[in-house]
Amino acid sequence: MATKGIVKGVVGNLVTIEADGPVSQNEICYITVAGVDLMSEVIKVQGKNAYAQVFESTRGMRIGDEVRFEGHMLEVTLGPGMLSKNYDGLQNDLDKMEGVFLSRGTYTYPLDEGKQWGFTSLAQPGDRVQAGSWLGEVTENFQSIKVMVPFTFEGLYTVKSIAAAGDYTVKETIAVLTDEAGQEHQVTMEQKWPVKRPISCYAEKPRPHKLLETGVRMIDTMNPIVEGGTGFIPGPFGTGKTVLQHAISKQAEADIVIIAACGERANEVVEVFKEFPELKDPNTGRPLMERTIIIANTSNMPVAAREASVYTAMTIAEYYRSMGLKVLLMADSTSRWAQALREMSNRLEELPGPDAFPMDLSAIVANFYARAGFVHLNNGATGSVTFIGTVSPAGGNLKEPVTENTKKVARCFYALEQERADRKRYPAVNPIDSYSKYLEYPEFQDYMAERIGSGWIAKVGEMKQRLIQGKEISEQINILGDDGVPLDYHITFWKSELIDFVICQQDAFDEIDANCSLERQEYMVDKVMQICRTDFAFEDFVQVGEHFKDLINALKQMSYSVFRSEDFARHEARADELVAQRAKN
Repeated sequence: MATKGIVKGVVGNLVTIEADGPVSQNEICYITVAGVDLMSEVIKVQGKNAYAQVFESTRGMRIGDEVRFEGHMLEVTLGPGMLSKNYDGLQNDLDKMEGVFLSRGTYTYPLDEGKQWGFTSLAQPGDRVQAGSWLGEVTENFQSIKVMVPFTFEGLYTVKSIAAAGDYTVKETIAVLTDEAGQEHQVTMEQKWPVKRPISCYAEKPRPHKLLETGVRMIDTMNPIVEGGTGFIPGPFGTGKTVLQHAISKQAEADIVIIAACGERANEVVEVFKEFPELKDPNTGRPLMERTIIIANTSNMPVAAREASVYTAMTIAEYYRSMGLKVLLMADSTSRWAQALREMSNRLEELPGPDAFPMDLSAIVANFYARAGFVHLNNGATGSVTFIGTVSPAGGNLKEPVTENTKKVARCFYALEQERADRKRYPAVNPIDSYSKYLEYPEFQDYMAERIGSGWIAKVGEMKQRLIQGKEISEQINILGDDGVPLDYHITFWKSELIDFVICQQDAFDEIDANCSLERQEYMVDKVMQICRTDFAFEDFVQVGEHFKDLINALKQMSYSVFRSEDFARHEARADELVAQRAKN
């Protein structure tokens, strides 16, 4: 018999419920307010009382209102028909909603129940299968979507029968499986899974090492991220987080892109809805939205839904990973998610940590980031979830708790800096403070040595060292003046500026420079490092500055030219000529 209860107290979105039976942590319940059922999640159980966070406004809720417990955790519905969809944090299809504003207590089915999908079987009667095994496939937006044994199934099963090739809805039975006890189980194209539990239907989860190409030099060359890797982008307002996210989403080598707008301002989420359908996939020329899912929870929605949105997005990403696909998950911004955690923790009167965030914030962030990764599936295929979150620290303070705790678990750190943005040096990622721990992995070093050459990692290290030297000399010049430092210092400083302007900076709005292939990145790095290792002869610091400005301009023009074209060769010849003019014999 289902457990019921009554409301005993209401504080914002936190409701105290007296239950008349067993209740479990993270169980879903519905509170009836004026005839409308409001979805809630149990976040704490103490004696007879259950504390639930409500995913809707609690206005009008009264003590004595009835509560119905569902006996399961917050779940998402997985199946064909999710691509190109706009969901909220509870996986309601926003396109099915009526009116300008979301009505309280209105929930929609996330898939299209009436649509028929062209099913082709991959398994045969008599095959032995387990959770996550591929039974068949359908095509959605030119993407092969696998129909799998539900993740909730335990142990081994035998395929008794499988549907013939044809058109079926997500609700129709496409296979009958027999378990070890001889009991039959019908399988459809859809399945449900609780969002707070990772999907772990794979054989192995090794340390990731394959470069995920994004076409952004500051990432691919300076601070690479890998398939199944984790990274985060902190930065104050106006430093270019959104443009960088667009560039990564559009250009990264991913089969599926999932955007989780968790707690962003409503106007920024509207921009995502407006701009993403207009973006073109550079690989296929088709709309990027065809392989994108957007999960939106704005900052004026209830805080509880903000927390749910990141888990919903990660669960959907894990579902596609189980198909052997490469998934890129972008969350903007995890700061708002952490603020939601802080708000609920404060209402529960828990012991506060730094800046009033929960004491276990680091564990929550670590557990979530750990769900990303590269996996070997049980059938030998591979899949990955690459997670990049953005953090919006108050006042651009990178020492606040969310940034610090994320830094401990994310392998890549892309520090957006207000000063670089003010100087129009985009992407405004600080090349010195930012890092990628994947550069230290022996597996990644071996992969890059095979892909590009054995000296690549050393070149990246040398470039970073030259940028640090340039910054130190810049500070000395600011204090002592141009005349107060040796001429060699000016040459070293301008060599670091050469790396900054030609390698680190990139024009996201130029058709050619926006997406830089790895082959081109290697060529330009070799070119720049060759110049940096050249000894030059100058008479004074003015001559140094003028000469290097001309050289930077010639190399920048190469970036705006089609790789190995006539224009590219012409600008390269000009750069070589400038180097020869001042090079020591």
